[in-house]
Amino acid sequence: MNNTIGHNFLHKSLLRHTLIEHQSKISCSGVSGKALFQSQSPTQIKKSSIAINFLGDRLNLRKTKLPMGTRHLVSVIPRAVLTTDTTSEQLAGKFCLDENIELQVDVSVPTPGSTIQVNFQVTNGGDSLLLHWGAIYDKKGKWVLPSHRPDGTKVYKNKALRTPFVKSGSQFIVKIDVNDPAIQAIEFLIVDEAQNKWFKDNGQNFSVKLPAKGKMIPNASVPEELVQIQAYLRWERNGEQMYTPEQEKEEYEAARTELMEEIARGASIEDLRTRLTNKTDKSEIKEQQRSDTKIVIPDELVQIQAYIRWEKAGKPDYTPDQQLREFEEARKELQTELNKGLSLDDIKKKIIKGEIQTKVSKQLKSKSYFHVERIQRKKRDLMQLLRRHMTDWTEEKVPLPTKKTEMKAVEHFAKLKEEQDGGSVLNKKIYKIADKELLVLVTDSAGKTKVYFAIDSKEPLILHWSLTKKAGEWLAPPPSVLPLDSISLDRAVQTQFMNSSFVDPTYEVQTLEIEIEEDSFVGMLFVLLSQGNWIKDNGSDFYIEFRVASKQHAGDGKGTAKALLDKIAELEREAQKSFMHRFNIAADLMDQATSAGKLGLAGILVWMRFMATRQLIWNKNYNVKPREISKAQDRLTDILQNSYKTHPHYRELIRMIMSTVGRGGEGDVGQRIRDEILVIQRNNDCKGGMMEEWHQKLHNNTSPDDVIICQALIDYIKSDFDISVYWKTLNENGITKERLLSYDRAIHSEPNLRKDQKDGLLRDLGNYMRTLKAVHSGADLESAISNCMGYSSKGQGFMVGVKINPITGLTSGFPELLQFVIEHVEDKNVEPLLECLLETRQELQPLLLKSHDRLKDLLFLDIALDSTVRTAIERGYEELNNAGAEKIMYFITLVLENLVLSSDDNEDLIYCLKGWNHAMNMSKSRDGHWALYAKSVLDRTRLALAIKAEEYHQVLQPSAEYLGSRLGVDQWAVDIFTEEIIRAGSAASLSSLLNRLDPVLRKTANLGSWQVISPVETIGRVIVVGELLTVQNKSYGEPTILVAKTVKGEEEIPDGAVAVLTPDMPDVLSHVSVRARNGKICFATCFDPNILADLQAKEGKLLHLKPTSADIVYSAAKEGELTDSISSKLKDDDSLPSVTLVRKQFGGRYAISSEEFTNEMVGAKSRNISYLKGKVPSWVQIPTSVALPFGVFEKVLSDGSNKEVSDKLRNLKRELGEGNFAVLTEIRKTVLQLSAPSQLVQELKDKMKISGMPWPGDEGEQRWEQAWMAIKKVWASKWNERAYFSTRKVKLDHDYLCMAVLVQEIINADYAFVIHTTNPSSGDSSEIYAEVVRGLGETLVGAYPGRALSFICKKNDLNSPQVLGYPSKPIGLFIRRSIIFRSDSNGEDLEGYAGAGLYDSVPMDKEEKVVLDYSSDPLIIDGKFQQTILSGIAGAGIAIEELYGSPQDIEGVVRDGKIYVVQTRPQM
Repeated sequence: MNNTIGHNFLHKSLLRHTLIEHQSKISCSGVSGKALFQSQSPTQIKKSSIAINFLGDRLNLRKTKLPMGTRHLVSVIPRAVLTTDTTSEQLAGKFCLDENIELQVDVSVPTPGSTIQVNFQVTNGGDSLLLHWGAIYDKKGKWVLPSHRPDGTKVYKNKALRTPFVKSGSQFIVKIDVNDPAIQAIEFLIVDEAQNKWFKDNGQNFSVKLPAKGKMIPNASVPEELVQIQAYLRWERNGEQMYTPEQEKEEYEAARTELMEEIARGASIEDLRTRLTNKTDKSEIKEQQRSDTKIVIPDELVQIQAYIRWEKAGKPDYTPDQQLREFEEARKELQTELNKGLSLDDIKKKIIKGEIQTKVSKQLKSKSYFHVERIQRKKRDLMQLLRRHMTDWTEEKVPLPTKKTEMKAVEHFAKLKEEQDGGSVLNKKIYKIADKELLVLVTDSAGKTKVYFAIDSKEPLILHWSLTKKAGEWLAPPPSVLPLDSISLDRAVQTQFMNSSFVDPTYEVQTLEIEIEEDSFVGMLFVLLSQGNWIKDNGSDFYIEFRVASKQHAGDGKGTAKALLDKIAELEREAQKSFMHRFNIAADLMDQATSAGKLGLAGILVWMRFMATRQLIWNKNYNVKPREISKAQDRLTDILQNSYKTHPHYRELIRMIMSTVGRGGEGDVGQRIRDEILVIQRNNDCKGGMMEEWHQKLHNNTSPDDVIICQALIDYIKSDFDISVYWKTLNENGITKERLLSYDRAIHSEPNLRKDQKDGLLRDLGNYMRTLKAVHSGADLESAISNCMGYSSKGQGFMVGVKINPITGLTSGFPELLQFVIEHVEDKNVEPLLECLLETRQELQPLLLKSHDRLKDLLFLDIALDSTVRTAIERGYEELNNAGAEKIMYFITLVLENLVLSSDDNEDLIYCLKGWNHAMNMSKSRDGHWALYAKSVLDRTRLALAIKAEEYHQVLQPSAEYLGSRLGVDQWAVDIFTEEIIRAGSAASLSSLLNRLDPVLRKTANLGSWQVISPVETIGRVIVVGELLTVQNKSYGEPTILVAKTVKGEEEIPDGAVAVLTPDMPDVLSHVSVRARNGKICFATCFDPNILADLQAKEGKLLHLKPTSADIVYSAAKEGELTDSISSKLKDDDSLPSVTLVRKQFGGRYAISSEEFTNEMVGAKSRNISYLKGKVPSWVQIPTSVALPFGVFEKVLSDGSNKEVSDKLRNLKRELGEGNFAVLTEIRKTVLQLSAPSQLVQELKDKMKISGMPWPGDEGEQRWEQAWMAIKKVWASKWNERAYFSTRKVKLDHDYLCMAVLVQEIINADYAFVIHTTNPSSGDSSEIYAEVVRGLGETLVGAYPGRALSFICKKNDLNSPQVLGYPSKPIGLFIRRSIIFRSDSNGEDLEGYAGAGLYDSVPMDKEEKVVLDYSSDPLIIDGKFQQTILSGIAGAGIAIEELYGSPQDIEGVVRDGKIYVVQTRPQM
């Protein structure tokens, strides 16, 4: 609109209801001297709606009926004068205050930007007139008192100003200068002080609206994007009709007219923008206004022109850079056309008409004229995604109570009855009846069902009740169950409540007890009668079940936020009324949930998930409007959004809760559900049958089921009205005919639609689906994108793509990413889509990590993108059927990246992702080890998924079990709760991809299906167990092959086990592996899930295992073979030498140096390390050592200061000897209570200092106490369960076992290693086998998951170590400079018994756990460094083996490239 049109339009609107401007003198009665009434008669004046909100400097008048005795409007002469005009004066209005008194008000602006003057002039007045006035700052209308006032002005009661009129000739005047730009209007009254008479504007204040400085109001134009939004809103208000092009144009101009009228009434462009876009940030609006002044060529047109250029050039294959250059050249060409004076519409018309040579005019609907096949991903530092929030999943944070909560009367009654009966509680419900509570408690006592009623009301009350054998059936109870004074009726009984006899009046209730012996009754129906009024359960009969079969005992709620879950269970009855109630209750509980920590939010998630999976009632006898549901959703999601900001360590759980709740939305988003179904019915002539029943359900209580019903209708229509398709969609999504009938407004009918309705219904139901998903779905992509970008995609023509309220702060290329997603979301080739989805999520991350007023909309978009990745990857499985390893690895990186973006504590996942990237680079560079390395990354990724699944299980499953029991959820739904949560996420898709890749990698790396750790041929019966740890102390009566799901590495192998087969991956040199080899037990890892499943299916059968160094062949065995095997085993056992211990005595010294290590003083560990000093090559470092010799523990225990500890320990050991193994823990605790004799402290200090070792006490008494506690922990490990039962198996006298303590300075290792100088798997003595880990060796010899780097090296070729497997351990241990206290018992390394590793070595300081990044580890990525380190380790092994003349088991570390050996023992 140009200025001329705008000016004329505005002028017309201003003069529409005004009197004609005139020049003649006007009498006070309103009769003009000339042709005033030529335009309007007096009657017309009376009916005229002359309420005018004048712009700028004109008076704001209200509607008047011109009654007798009131002042009359004489004239209003609006002048559309620019406020920038110089010294322009405007007549704002003239009034009759009385029969002869006239008031004229003028507003003038002397110069642009200067002070505004408001002139008040009274004719025929008196000197007793006062102007009673104040200023208005905003629309609230509160008077403020300006500091700049005319002379003589006084403040009246601190509420107004009073300025006397000053005589000027025959008139009385007041002039007010307004210099405060914030003042928008002056309001006033006229007071005749002498007569105490007030002159008002029809009983209200006069108001003068002041002009905003610098505005060109009459010539103002409305920005086109605001006109578009207004047109869109009109279209919505009019029922979203289909418009012809002519109607679109009319609507567009009508929208412009409405906005211009608002400007005429005083609204500014900023006001309009704020109203239409819901924005309040003025600075942002001004910035938009500045940008609005320049016409921007839409990318849509630039794309068309670029396409034309591309066609003319012969459709070449452009690089991404060339495409960008072409795009900019196209933009320049269109800008040239624009500079010639053509409008954007003109340019578009030239394309459509073919005046610009193009072949794309037919593609306008697709809006996909020119785009690259896939987006270009930015290179990013993955560590920017790192989130560390290590918190305890299983510790409930319970806020301290502010006051003691009194037990309610009915709860007190229930507690007494539960204790009195001593039986099990079958059911318990508390109903809210107004402000009272009714308890119904059902117990099973001595085979009888007892039903107790209690209510905290004093009003006389009658129970009207019956028994039932099926739901809803009223049956007359047998006479034997009727309480005294009961009255039998037809199929019912009435029984009076009785007052209880509690001493404490606080617990006074009315009660009733009914005892039922017959077990055929399943429940009781009842209502209450109070003073002639029937009391029901929300309009229905009360019903209490006697035995809830699906309920198990709720347990003690351990591992849950029990107080919160109990509260949820208490409120579930109220929550069942509607989604509005449920969401509002959840919102009310969020404070308690966040206070309870991670378990509190887990409780909310479990509750919401039970709701989402239809395990809880959605609506019960309660009519609620959709907008009320969406408002409640909006309230809950607002709270979740705030929790996401303030509790970053709970973000993963909060995202999961939000995905179950849905987006909701304040305003009309919920109400549209009601409104739009009416439009669909009206537009498509389908007002009866199923559509009307669905309409009634939607009006009563909309739910997520409506999304599925809508989809079923769309599928049914698309299939040419095949009704089986309708039911297929419903049933696949859990909606049965019974469920449709269960709604409060049941759906009885099937759809019966006509073919002529097809196109209209598909269009309208498709639009309606977006509305339903906007309310009910937290993971709907299309509505999430529209919501964030501010688009509304409804309708056609000019309504499409209107930006209503876009989110600010998004990157410039973000809309293009979303457009790519929408265009390709259904592509069969999912790879480009996955790349774009992840690029979009990456772009969102910075906004999700900081405060944003639209954070929840961003979160719902991210949740939707996450969900779309999962569905896309599942659709892409077919694409991978014949794919090579590189393609599968690439898909793994995409899904893993998606999981990283959705996870808290994601450091391990990030390093897995970096590992996969490195594996792909190795593959592309034809590195011969790429498959071996990729297998280690695969193993680590599997381990990360298992750890994540276990964390989910720890935090969610206890809450699911406890709350599920309290709410009566189906047991199957409780059992699979955590499993289904995991399956719904990226982890399940990732696991499936890993399973596809695993056999490919094993084949490429020649790994086979097995890793044989202990190759022993054997026969046994198959038994399947979960964890080896749970059966390690068991004794099997016949040779047993254990198929164990989990083997950590520190377990003992139970008696009778002849083989352990597992999918787990303990290190070849772990404790359990050594145990297996020493005990001649077959031990192997199975990598093939099919082989493992076959072995598990053979549970209970006899198998013959025949292993090689790389495989295991198994076959069925006969009973006779088992007998022969047992006989052979007995002969082997008889041939083994007996194992005995010799008690060691205290040698008189508390501490000795390494030179004093002898057989009588210390164990083999200490003696061997002493022996190595000075005998190994100089490049092999041996740490300095001292020891607390044998007998020191017993000497300390006998010290007088430890008599109480000694006595307690003696008693505990007696109990242990009697078979009470539970006291082992208490024994260890007791040992830690020992005090150190002063002589021990002094001798140890002297020996350590003489040897050059640091003395902990020099750093303070606390450091010594740490050292002393570590020494005691070593002694206490004599009584750990594994060691104790191990000695019992070989019949060693545990009392004879003595513990020396080897003291060494810890070397803060880069790497730790264990060497077996003869390959333990093959028995090949010509090659060394070794394993290496990052950090300290505890992760290698302890129960730390994952595999170490393993290699072999031929003794005659130390420069060519061969890596057998790369590391998959996620954790490394590192420590400051410190001291370690190593166990050194006389029970280690006995012939025929491997006691090594049974007892603890304890560092003085706690190790730091570090998540390892192998993609930057030089041992992995630097071939030369790797060869040097591994050859050095192998060389140290050979040197020590040659020194002893026998195979050795050696432990050591690497620091700064140097090799340190910390202990050696004979290889068993």
